[in-house]
Amino acid sequence: MPEIFKLRGVGVDYRTPAGVVTGIDDVTLDIPANGVTVLAGPSGSGKSTLLRVLGLFEPPARGEVRFQGADVGAMRHRARRELRRKHLGLILQNPPDNLLGYLSVADNLRAAAESAKVTCRPDDILAQLGLDGTGGWDITALSGGQQQRLAFGCALARQATVILADEPTSQLDEASADLVLDTLRYLVAQDFAVLVTSHDERLISLGARVARLRNGKLESVA
Repeated sequence: MPEIFKLRGVGVDYRTPAGVVTGIDDVTLDIPANGVTVLAGPSGSGKSTLLRVLGLFEPPARGEVRFQGADVGAMRHRARRELRRKHLGLILQNPPDNLLGYLSVADNLRAAAESAKVTCRPDDILAQLGLDGTGGWDITALSGGQQQRLAFGCALARQATVILADEPTSQLDEASADLVLDTLRYLVAQDFAVLVTSHDERLISLGARVARLRNGKLESVA
């Protein structure tokens, strides 16, 4: 299976008043171009830092990050931003943080597409995600799980190559989390590359590849 990301010896450090703190260290990992890859581990293990590296928000302090063969660690900020705009969709933990509350459901999809300079058909995306008939609704009319499902829809509207999600079920009740899990299964069936941080065992079980981290180190990949 081809890889969309290749990481070799990647490390990230943060400067704090108490000194330099290492977020991740010596991470070597290949991410396949389709299926779900889960970054698993307890709080503080480095999984969110690693997701930021993969999302091209956090340049590595050391090591090499390649996306579709290009060395993104050596790129300038503008070039990384352009790659993010064209290829990556990011979903945050808290569903409302992913959406524009002053826009309708359909207009959120249109805005996401415009941000990537593409067009979309909101009704088609909503139908794919089981949100038929909600295009004219306010965001607040959706449940938490439906909002998170719409956030994934915004990534589809942007025609993202890779979808990254940081603990997408952590703020949801079980029924709402089920909607997110169903959405991830749909994305896998559509051959997307999905990168997810989680300690939700049900979500981890969806992973074609699970990378477990502890104290900033990669413990295992299975």
